[in-house]
Amino acid sequence: MFSLTYEFKLKPTAEQTTIFADWLEQCRRVYNYALAERKDWFKSRSCQINACSLRSEYIIPADSKRPTYANQCKSLTAYRKTSPALQKVQSQVLQQTLRRLEQAFVSMWEQNHGFPRFKKVGTMRSFVFPQMSAGSIENSRIKLPVIGWVKFRQSREIPSDAKVGQVRIVRRVSGWYAMITLQWNVEVPSITPHGEPIGIDVGISHFAAVSNGKLFPNPRPFKKLERKLKLLQRSVSRKVFGSNNRKKAQFKVSKLHERIANVRAYYHWLLSHNLCDWAGMIFAEDLNLKGLARGFLGKHCLDAGWGQFFDVLEQCCRKRGVFFLKVNSKKTSQICPNCLTETGKKDLSLRTHSCHHCGYRTDRDVAAAQVVLIRGLAAVGHTVKMLSEGKAVALPVMKESSPL
Repeated sequence: MFSLTYEFKLKPTAEQTTIFADWLEQCRRVYNYALAERKDWFKSRSCQINACSLRSEYIIPADSKRPTYANQCKSLTAYRKTSPALQKVQSQVLQQTLRRLEQAFVSMWEQNHGFPRFKKVGTMRSFVFPQMSAGSIENSRIKLPVIGWVKFRQSREIPSDAKVGQVRIVRRVSGWYAMITLQWNVEVPSITPHGEPIGIDVGISHFAAVSNGKLFPNPRPFKKLERKLKLLQRSVSRKVFGSNNRKKAQFKVSKLHERIANVRAYYHWLLSHNLCDWAGMIFAEDLNLKGLARGFLGKHCLDAGWGQFFDVLEQCCRKRGVFFLKVNSKKTSQICPNCLTETGKKDLSLRTHSCHHCGYRTDRDVAAAQVVLIRGLAAVGHTVKMLSEGKAVALPVMKESSPL
């Protein structure tokens, strides 16, 4: 099964906008109630056997089962019969909210994420229709269960042979959006290594350096608008909590954050397509992004958005038939790509690679990208001997100097 998600901006009526907002609020309440039920059960089992807390204690019968997705869905079905507000919301939408909570606990146990938190008013931003009927999209309209036909801005054609799997309705500061998941009952073959290879090294001074010597600038969208964001956030802090003026100020902050995210995503897609125009194989570093985000340059690393860029690049390569692979990132800036001699650590202020063994001299980030290229070719079966025999494209001739 092959799936793709298309994003379209909705054009709902005033009545439909009210329904969307009410459904989000009902989903938020169901999420918080289910989370409180799970949290109370865990706290009732965390006390000592021979002592109780001096302040308070959660007392739940010993035979009560642990709240899970299955039994909470049964409780929701029973309670929904007595709640007119929940009856207005489709049952599967509420069940997907419970599944979302279940996934949060699974991420906590398996991926060491934090304990799920309660959601404040306005923080629930999406709900899901897991099943859609046939013919639910026609003439730039989508038919949502219970709600009915909703117009959307069809920015691109929807394949007629695709089946609509699910639809996620998302609220952003710029409006309402529909994430439509299209499915094809086909098996897409894996892409084999072919064509021109290139290596990529990401950085802060330059966003990306390519093994052919090309350097791409870092747009720094957050850094450029940080001053404006600071003033807007200061304006929010000075408004009375719960007032309309505070909501207006928060709207401006959210709008600026969305602008920063859009600029970053647009640059990632633009750069990814540019790289795919050059090569049939692209190799990148397998970085520890969480570790980099905790470092002293974490703010600049998060502003660059390397994790999103790698996801976008991999998706772009899959669409355009380009082979993509991540390689080991250790010591890529400490090895000479010409003679493969380890040159040792370099200070961040030193932006030029100069090998004292062979005299190879080039930009530091370009040299790291060339090391990434060598490791990528070795990973897919190409060797240095094959490079010397001309069976694969060798490293480009960069700024070289005579041995010192």
